[in-house]
Amino acid sequence: MPSRRDIRPLDALVSPRFTQISTYARLPYERDLTDIDVAFVGMPFDDGTTFRSGARMGPAAVRENSRLLRPYNMFVDVEPYATFNVVDYGDVDIIPGSFDRTAESISHTLGPILDNGTIPLICGGDHSITLPALREMRRVHGPVNLIHFDSHFDFWDAYWGQKYTHGTWLRRALEENLLGHVAQAGIRGPQFSPEDLQFPRDHNITLQTIAEFHMHGVKAVMSTILDAIPANEPLYVSWDIDVVDPAFAMATGTPEVGGLTSWDAMECIRQLQGHRLVGIDIVEVAPPYDAPGATTSLLAANLFYEALSVMAKNTDHGIHAFRGR
Repeated sequence: MPSRRDIRPLDALVSPRFTQISTYARLPYERDLTDIDVAFVGMPFDDGTTFRSGARMGPAAVRENSRLLRPYNMFVDVEPYATFNVVDYGDVDIIPGSFDRTAESISHTLGPILDNGTIPLICGGDHSITLPALREMRRVHGPVNLIHFDSHFDFWDAYWGQKYTHGTWLRRALEENLLGHVAQAGIRGPQFSPEDLQFPRDHNITLQTIAEFHMHGVKAVMSTILDAIPANEPLYVSWDIDVVDPAFAMATGTPEVGGLTSWDAMECIRQLQGHRLVGIDIVEVAPPYDAPGATTSLLAANLFYEALSVMAKNTDHGIHAFRGR
């Protein structure tokens, strides 16, 4: 029986971090999925935005700002690359100007990854890319439970008559029966009308606005959310970077004040230990609006690392997201 491949990031003590081409966490660019447990996948599409564009540049910036990540996560107490073989799978070949054709391309790329039992770390792009990702998730896992971190509800019916935008994907996902239980976290900012608050009630969505985070703290809010989600069921996380306050993540298309800190954001991900996380996307990173030092892209890179660490810790404790394991 052939031995399993052992894939690791480049060693920064051998190859300085500012050298070599940019891949996520300096992992190998690889499309051979043999023995691959986790794959970073870029989806650089932002034609679904309704305000500031630029998220198409997100995957490249997140890769560039992931160079400083190190192998051991002391807060989760895990070395994820000792548990998983992880690669950078490159980008989906999106079709600018066409959501429908881009959705087909996302399915064409993501389908074989999921069929292989590989967990995707999906880097957007705007939030519209989550809908085709969830279609593939349902095909493989059945309806998945969802935690949606965002400053916006994203369940409006249409913008300017357009049904597929970054603000409509969640309504479409519910209409297509892609989801099990849904939780929304960090919602804030002005709404169109009081009726917006009725939609979560009508659809049995666990809603924790930013007020709950500020009043009760991350641990209590995440306990409320996770108590409604069976730990053994497939869980998908969709993370809009604008759930984080612009003071920490200003590079996004629709910023809202009063959000999470970068530490709070990492703690939210760490609270997912013990739950069967089958995938995560981080979207709406728009590098043209970033501060010097690329703080938003840096945060997104670290949030992916925290998710990877949680999945590795779960696997070390016998909680597998993979099919057939």
